[in-house]
Amino acid sequence: MIHQGRSAMALLITGTVLAALSLGGCVTGTTTTKKWQAGENFRDCANCPEMVVIPPGEFDMGYEGGEEGRYEGPVRRMRINYSFAIGKYEVTNAEYGQFIRETNHVSGKDCNILRDGVYRPEPGTNWADPGYRRPIRDREPVVCIDWNDAKAFVAWLAKRSGQPYRLLSEAEWEYVGRGNRGSQRFVWADKPEEACRESNIFDQSGMRDRPDRRIEAAPCDDGQPGVALVGSRAPNPFGVHDMIGNVWEWVEDCYAMPVPESAPRDGSPQLAAGCDRRGSKGGSWLSTFPRQTPAFRGRDPATLVSQIFGLRVARDLE
Repeated sequence: MIHQGRSAMALLITGTVLAALSLGGCVTGTTTTKKWQAGENFRDCANCPEMVVIPPGEFDMGYEGGEEGRYEGPVRRMRINYSFAIGKYEVTNAEYGQFIRETNHVSGKDCNILRDGVYRPEPGTNWADPGYRRPIRDREPVVCIDWNDAKAFVAWLAKRSGQPYRLLSEAEWEYVGRGNRGSQRFVWADKPEEACRESNIFDQSGMRDRPDRRIEAAPCDDGQPGVALVGSRAPNPFGVHDMIGNVWEWVEDCYAMPVPESAPRDGSPQLAAGCDRRGSKGGSWLSTFPRQTPAFRGRDPATLVSQIFGLRVARDLE
């Protein structure tokens, strides 16, 4: 049960903001105090991602179960006692393209793509040509980026805006992904026929498009078997789109299973020396239905480049 009620969306949250001033080509900062309102939308610059303010709260993280070898527990109480901002949408091709143009960053290539029922690297594919066999669209989520690319993007965004952008922790992601709907496994609870309202997931249209994809599909049909433009589905109670489905989103954490007793309970990421796998959350348009939950934990090498992996940004407010 989540104690931070939806009425809290009207609360005012005090944060410290860095106001960047350009003087003779140099950037300096002055500190001002702003009262952030939970649910407030903002941009730090004209082409920066649109952000949503998330209030403090408590929730039960994890799920007492999961696939064989992929235990999602133990369930533990998390207390996030600070406000933060999250991307209203997944990072888009247009936003990532600007990063590439301004930095000449060499992004991941030879993306892992599902062909004939098998994921394998496809030579020549990358974020600009992720194997859709058509041109990408500006407002589709960027894919075919690894965890290191995601880190490079948020570092560039922080420098460009003068604000503390970063990746989400797994706990922050799950808190927002649950959307103040308690500890139920699926955000649509016991109404799977409503899954397509908020989420672009593998559904009946996906089954028609890929009859060789022998995985469990959602019992709904949005008529769109592939990746969707960001914001195509209804927002969750926090006002954030596409938390479940569309593309997997890299998070900061190092993956460990089961979650150790020493893991943080305050919203900060679980880190470890010599981390060999990074976390990802949220499922995708091509993932099996039981994985489309807030608690399911992706676990992949930081160098994985996949057609169904992208990112969402976070920003500190205090």
